[in-house]
Formats: sequence, C-alpha cells, structure tokens
Amino acid sequence: MPNAALEAQLETYVGKEIGDPEVGPDPVNEPMIRHWCEVIQDHNPIYVDPEAASRSVHGGIVAPPTMLQAWILPGVEMATADQGPPKNKQRELHALLGQHGYTSVVATNCDQGYTRYLRPGDRIRGVTVIEAISEEKATALGIGYFINTRTTFLDQNDEEVGWMTFRVLKFKPNQAPQAVESSASGPSKPSRIRPPRGHDNGWWWDGVDAGEILIQKCSDCGELRHPPRPMCGSCQSLRWESIASKGTGSVHSFVVMHHPQIPGYGFPLAVALIDLDEGTRLVSNVVGCEPEAVHIGMRVEGFVEQVDDDFKLPMFRPAE
Repeated sequence: MPNAALEAQLETYVGKEIGDPEVGPDPVNEPMIRHWCEVIQDHNPIYVDPEAASRSVHGGIVAPPTMLQAWILPGVEMATADQGPPKNKQRELHALLGQHGYTSVVATNCDQGYTRYLRPGDRIRGVTVIEAISEEKATALGIGYFINTRTTFLDQNDEEVGWMTFRVLKFKPNQAPQAVESSASGPSKPSRIRPPRGHDNGWWWDGVDAGEILIQKCSDCGELRHPPRPMCGSCQSLRWESIASKGTGSVHSFVVMHHPQIPGYGFPLAVALIDLDEGTRLVSNVVGCEPEAVHIGMRVEGFVEQVDDDFKLPMFRPAE
C-alpha cells in the first residue's frame, strides 16, 4: 500500500528549484563544438566552417542545438556527487526515497526544446525545478515513483535559450539479490557485462559468435555504417546487407582504464576507437601489448576472442 506520510513529504518537493543554478564552466566555444561534431559525425558546415557559416542565415558559427546540456555539465565531479550528505533538493529527494526502500533508479525519457541557436561567447546556466512526482506506480521493474524535472537554460542576458524535461523512476526492485551458493571450489569467476542484443544488432553479434567482424552496408547507395541501425544515414534506405571486415585498421583514439575495476575485466584496460580500413569505426580493446605501447595511429589487426565460457568479443592486437 502507498505510504501516505511519505507521499505527503514528497509533495513538499514539487515546484522547488533543486538548488543554485548550474553555471557553465566555459562559454560556448568553437573547440568544444568541433570535438562534439567529430564524435557525433555531424558534418554540417555551419558548426565548424567559419566561411560557410558566414554565408548561412546565421551569419557565423553556431553550436548544434543538441549540445544544450553539455554547456552546463560539471565534469568528473558528477561521479562523486552521491558521496556524503545530499548537495541539493533533488539528491535529498532521492535519499529520502532510498531510506524507504526505493533504492534503484532508471532514467525513462528526456525531451528538449530549443529557443535559439547558441553562438561562441554565450554564457549558459540552467535552472532546474522538480516539476512533478507521481503517485506510487507498479512497473515491470518494481513499484516506485516517477520524478519529473524541468531545466530552463538561460544566457548572459537572462533570456531563455532552451529547456529540458527529464524523468526517472525511483523504485524497489522486484527481485531481491539471490544468495551466492557455496561450493567447494568457491564463488564463480565474474564475467564481462553482456551487451544487449535486439532486432537491429542481433545479426552482428551472431557474426561475432561465428568468428567474424561484420559491417552493415546499404544495399542502395553502398554506404558502410556502424553501429548497426535500420536506416541508412546517407540515402534513408531501409535495405541493407553485410560484409566481413578484414579486421585491419588503426587506433583513432584510446584511453587506458585503471578505475573503477569492474569484476570480470583485466586492468589496466586499453579501450580504443579503431578506424577499420573499410572506413567504419569500432570500439574495442587492444591486447597483446602493454597499455603504454598503445598510441594514436598504431596499426592493429582484429580477431574474435572467447572472453568467457559463452561469450565472444572482437579484440585488436598490434599488427605484425
């Protein structure tokens, strides 16, 4: 049964700002715009080409609208935000629900609206309000409360430039963790996190299981793409086929992960974005050498490795 006293407490949070505005640490700037476009592979020249942008209706460089929230994100401090006492009303609300057994959280949806394009030099801040809290709901994950927040983005002139609504479900998991069965050999060895397999990417993982690194190819224009998706980004065709990659390529960028040390993985772990020679990119691990030896431009060759008893992954090693 819903807890009336708890729901009365929850109601006191509705309509409140979560705390001080989130102020962007940097003004809107061209280097961040360029990095964003490179990662997203957005080739619209009004974002990165001053000459082309000057001829557009904007008269100069503008930022992609979907970067809106990026300008106010605080950085790595987000990783420790839940440590210690709650730092704002939103975290205080989550802590209250946690005390009543609603210990899990999942984001369910996010909507954004854009009032105008942002330009280099704009200073952005976000004001977030707890917009609504549902009554207790029964979901497939468990019973819980939906929490809606709305962030209004303002510029240096206090004018609205956009907004974002965000909804999460704070819930009690349906199934309690099962006790680990004791055995003479001790607990089982942790395994790697399994990727989701669905209608659009199951065929790719089937290829990995068969020892191949496949690349999706548009049947109409021939464009190669990865990760797998139903529609061609170049011609919008829904017809596709696949080709087998030779597995050769080079390291486009990489990080060496030391922490957190997730069970099932070996550390330090070299995680790289690989430029396959066919023209697509793939995130994988570089093995067969010390992490310190990995470098941008390094030639590598791919292979499929049995990483767990029932799980295979494409890996890359230095090319001979």
